[in-house]
Amino acid sequence: MTCFDISTPPLTERPLVLVVAAALVDADGRVLLAQRPAGKEMAGLWEFPGGKVHAGETPEVALIRELREELGIETRHSCLAPVTFASHAYERFHLLMPLYVCRVWQGIVVGREGQALAWVLPNRLNDYPMPPADLPLVAMLRDLLS
Repeated sequence: MTCFDISTPPLTERPLVLVVAAALVDADGRVLLAQRPAGKEMAGLWEFPGGKVHAGETPEVALIRELREELGIETRHSCLAPVTFASHAYERFHLLMPLYVCRVWQGIVVGREGQALAWVLPNRLNDYPMPPADLPLVAMLRDLLS
């Protein structure tokens, strides 16, 4: 097997979208997944919480803001450990998504945007259907947390 596949068509230009995500890990070693609510693209799929990085934000600042907005929790830059990233070509854009592990936060995790939440053991993450960009992150997390 080779890394170069000549049958793969060249990518057309698409906008680059930078998003950031967190693998929140609780005291029992479970990872938080959030289900994309109805009305959003890829509704019903499970993902790591996070969101778009706004102009002028670092990924860490964006992630802290997103966790506050989406889950009602507070954390700090020093509590975010970068572990890997996803780079995925969707039809209309190319997604670049750094993933951070976070084990320390304040507050109680609540889905503030109507999303369902699930605390999942690392070896069960594959049981949850995810957007294509999130799938490669699962193996990395499972190896890291097991």
